[in-house]
Amino acid sequence: MKLKHLLKITAVFSLLILGLGMIAVPAFASNDDDEEAINEKYGLPIVVYGEALSEKQKEEVRELLGVKDSSKVKEIIVTGKDLVNYIDGDEHSNMYSSAKITRKDTGEGLVINQVTPENITEVTDEMYANALLTAGIEDAVVDVVSPVKVTGHSALVGIYKAYDEGDGTALNKDRTEVANQELNLATKLAKKEGLDQDKVSELLTEIKKEIAEQNPATKEEIEKIIDEKLKTLEIQLSPEDRQLLIDLFNKMRDLNINFDNVKTQLETLSDDIQKRIEEAVGDKGFLESVSNFFKELIESIKSIFS
Repeated sequence: MKLKHLLKITAVFSLLILGLGMIAVPAFASNDDDEEAINEKYGLPIVVYGEALSEKQKEEVRELLGVKDSSKVKEIIVTGKDLVNYIDGDEHSNMYSSAKITRKDTGEGLVINQVTPENITEVTDEMYANALLTAGIEDAVVDVVSPVKVTGHSALVGIYKAYDEGDGTALNKDRTEVANQELNLATKLAKKEGLDQDKVSELLTEIKKEIAEQNPATKEEIEKIIDEKLKTLEIQLSPEDRQLLIDLFNKMRDLNINFDNVKTQLETLSDDIQKRIEEAVGDKGFLESVSNFFKELIESIKSIFS
C-alpha cells in the first residue's frame, strides 16, 4: 500500500473516532447515599412487592428502590386477589410490578419515578400520573420498579393497596376503577397508528384541564370538549375509540371528580409532556445529522480508493 493512501486512511479513522466521540453518552444520575429522615407526620414509606417475585428478585427491588434498612419502610405484598379487588383483573396473574410510596404534604404534588423504565413497556410516567390523580392520589412520590419486563398496569394495584392498608387512607373504589379504565384506554390508544404514549397523555391531560376550566354539567358538554381537543391536537380516532373516551370522562363527571383541585399539577404535567415531545423531535434531528455524518464519511473512504 502506498504511503499516501495509508496516511489518508489514518486521517479518515481519526475523523471516525472524533465523530463517535461527538455522539452524546447518556448521563447517569448520581447516587445519593444520604438516608432520608422518617416523616413522623405520615409514617414510614410503603414498599409494595408483587407476589410473583422470588426472594432474590425482592432483594433486587429493595436495592433499586434504595431500601437499605427494611425496618425503615413498611412492606406489604400485592396478590392476584388484590388485582381482582382493585381493577377487576385475573386472580391468577403473575404480579411483578412493585412500588414505593412516600406521602407528601398537601400542595407538594405527585411525582412519578420509573426506576426501571426499560422493564415497563406500556405505561409512561404521565400515564401513571393521570390515572393516580383520577384515583385521588395528589401528593406523593411514587417509585415504580420491576425486575422483569411487564406492561406496568398492575403497579396501580400496589399503590392503591398501599393507601388502603398501609396508612389507613382509604381510596374511593369507584374512582380507582375509573382510573384503571383510563390507564387501559390510554395504553390502547397509544398503540394506534399515528399516536404514541406522549400524544395520548397530552390528550388526556388537556381534556382534564378544560374540564377544570368549564366544569361541564352534561354529557354533551363533555363530548364538545373532547371533540375540540381532538381537533386542536390533530388526533384522529375511530368512532368507537372516540365513544370510549366520551364514556370515560362522563363517568368521571358522574363521580364529581373535581380536576380544579389538581389544576396546577395538570399544568405541570402538560408542560412535562410538551418537553418530552420536543426532546423527541430534537433527538430525531440529531440522529439524522449523525446519519448524514457517517454517510459523508463512507463517501470519503470510497473516494480514497477511486
